[in-house]
Amino acid sequence: MAKAPPLMSLLLFSAAVLLTFPAAISSIGVNYGTLGNLPPPTQVANFLKTQTSIDSVKIFNVDPNILRAFAGTGISVVVTVPNGEIPALANGMQARRWVSANILPFHPQTKIKYISVGNEILLTGDSNMISKLLPAMRNLNSALVRAGVRDVKVTTAHSLNIIAYDLHGAPSRGRFRPGWDKGILAPILAYHRQTNSPFMVNPYPYFGFDPKNVNFAIFRSPYKAVRDPFTRKIYTNMYDALMDSTYSAMKALGYGDVNIVVGETGWPSSCDAPWCSPANAAWFNLNVIKRAQGQGTPLMPKRRFETYIFGLFNEEGKRGPTAERNWGLFRSDFSPVYDVGLLRGRTSTAGGKWCVAKSGATKAQLQGNIDWVCSQGGVDCKPIQTGGSCFNHNGLRMHASFVMNAYFQKNGRSDGSCHFSGTGVVVRSNPSSGACKF
Repeated sequence: MAKAPPLMSLLLFSAAVLLTFPAAISSIGVNYGTLGNLPPPTQVANFLKTQTSIDSVKIFNVDPNILRAFAGTGISVVVTVPNGEIPALANGMQARRWVSANILPFHPQTKIKYISVGNEILLTGDSNMISKLLPAMRNLNSALVRAGVRDVKVTTAHSLNIIAYDLHGAPSRGRFRPGWDKGILAPILAYHRQTNSPFMVNPYPYFGFDPKNVNFAIFRSPYKAVRDPFTRKIYTNMYDALMDSTYSAMKALGYGDVNIVVGETGWPSSCDAPWCSPANAAWFNLNVIKRAQGQGTPLMPKRRFETYIFGLFNEEGKRGPTAERNWGLFRSDFSPVYDVGLLRGRTSTAGGKWCVAKSGATKAQLQGNIDWVCSQGGVDCKPIQTGGSCFNHNGLRMHASFVMNAYFQKNGRSDGSCHFSGTGVVVRSNPSSGACKF
């Protein structure tokens, strides 16, 4: 996530965006960050698969626990090469080792769709990292092909600081910044065309809007209407302007045919200013989803954009302004911060509470919880023993969660009975899986 330049402050729009609330969204992706007291990956994967229409997640590393958790779910995963590892991957041998260690053990059981090589690398200003970015992308792609993996594409996510905006704010005159255009981005776009991989961008109106025209940034009315003087296209919001500026910059270099994927976008539900609220975040993301599913933009009408909302959870572990901890669609107990139609129609579990092991709990802590509950907690532990309905079901963490929850339920579902020396967390999504009933 990066700040965009204060673009489009001259663009003021007035047409209202009409969007009905959908009963359920057919599909959308989310960014799955893990900085906070969040449920374990197995619970997250089960929740997304069984209770939402979210069909893809993007993570900011190659966490093996997350990759294992999504095995067999049918949910596609975008993994990210940490920025600091990029220079080493400019070496072909290192790239092959990276693929062998981070992709081959999990794919295709886990449906890995893209490898994002770093995140917003040009924004770092690190000349060594920038110079090694495309060689690393090429080497990882070659390593995948050499290993017989042809359904995982390699890309990299860009902040829209890569765009030098027209002084008049005309999206049709969007261009890449001089020095980055032909020297860096044109070769990257050529690579995308050659490998049929997408150009990934992170359009964030939140980081570049005019506070005097906040409605333009969040798809609300009223706002003043302005048209692009060169195309006579009317823009109704900042998001469309960002996307069309990106498209125009690509087209100016001769790569308007390359597919665009939205790697991150969103709006915080709380910040240190009045324009952040659950209602505004919901309205922003509803409109983004509508565009992702075929509305398109003025220069790209009826075009679908694979889109990853930022983010899945509010991440209490993030530092910085209030907004940093309030980008999530859901809280850590799986309750929605606001509704954008992503929850499947199902019997309500309002009031339901379960206790599961935290993702950061060690194996020793998990085993200690099992030993204590089964010996002193007054709980029937037969379901996790040989032949039991939960035996060997996703291993030690599931076993621990089962007995911890049994103790929690037995003791009135009080939060204190899920403490387990700080290794338990209360969730509101039923963690049952198959025959293993919590």
